[in-house]
Amino acid sequence: MFHYRTEGFNGYSVKYSPFYDNRLVTAASANFGLVGNGRLYILSLTPTGIICERYYDTQDSLFDVTFSESHENQVAVASGDGSIKLFDTALEGVFPIANWGEHKREVFCLSWNLVDKSGFVSSSWDGDVKLWSPTSPHSLLTIPIHSCTYSALFSPHSPTLISTASSDSTVRLFDIRTPPSSPTLSIPVSPNAPSELLTQDWNKYRPDVLAVAGVDKVIRTFDVRFPNNGPLAELLGHEYAVRRIAWSPHWGDVLISASYDMTVRVWSDGSSNTTAPGVGGGRGRMMGVMDRHTEFCAGVDWCLFGGEGWAASVGWDEAVWAWDVGSVMGSR
Repeated sequence: MFHYRTEGFNGYSVKYSPFYDNRLVTAASANFGLVGNGRLYILSLTPTGIICERYYDTQDSLFDVTFSESHENQVAVASGDGSIKLFDTALEGVFPIANWGEHKREVFCLSWNLVDKSGFVSSSWDGDVKLWSPTSPHSLLTIPIHSCTYSALFSPHSPTLISTASSDSTVRLFDIRTPPSSPTLSIPVSPNAPSELLTQDWNKYRPDVLAVAGVDKVIRTFDVRFPNNGPLAELLGHEYAVRRIAWSPHWGDVLISASYDMTVRVWSDGSSNTTAPGVGGGRGRMMGVMDRHTEFCAGVDWCLFGGEGWAASVGWDEAVWAWDVGSVMGSR
């Protein structure tokens, strides 16, 4: 495992570069994001550990970060003052090359379009989801959710499909080619005991499978073709809210989760023939636990390159860890 300390700043999000296997970015906030500045770290993995190439300070907290899919040096960050900033790490200076300020409350999630790579989507506590292009000074589209929206993602299989997860315990799907006033599909995730949804992710191999999680500590997977059939799997084991989940780019049945219980856990959803049924509702099982964090774990991401299964995690303990998931997941 490799470790880096974001001294004085508590981590909220970490992302691997889609272009280089040795580059990471981390969005962090002073005072746990309650008040104070933010900092964007540009990190490099070396044979001896993680080093900071440079950092950018912002006037308000940072809650998420995403790499551009079309420009290897550009990174966008989500801020607590409702702004989104785009930095170019190849340029001298400490100021962003673009700054958007349309959201009225904290921006909590950014997701670049993985298919046409032309822009990204944001979600905010103000209940709006917005579509952006780096070349436009204004948002291209606003989708009203009418509920605090913690996550909005482009599907990795479609250039026009966006999913959202919000505080009303509902997943919504939108096709940006249609009017944004109503979703294409809505899924009440836990209708008998609604709780806030904090995170979601699309399976990289099965275009209709979406995983969601949040305050009730349960990770659920759904086939969006059959929303009335309930979850495909329910994965139980976290002791507190699940803050971030991410499907593996290497294994179609594996995902990892970061939680306020200070752990990152590795799961199989049970869709692989090599996976035995496990505890919890439906299929699936927990395959391992990474417990090096000593405060809330808020972000996690997979490396696309190199040996299968490298991931990074970040938490409120001012720690960034890069580690081999295979070392904790045991036998498949």
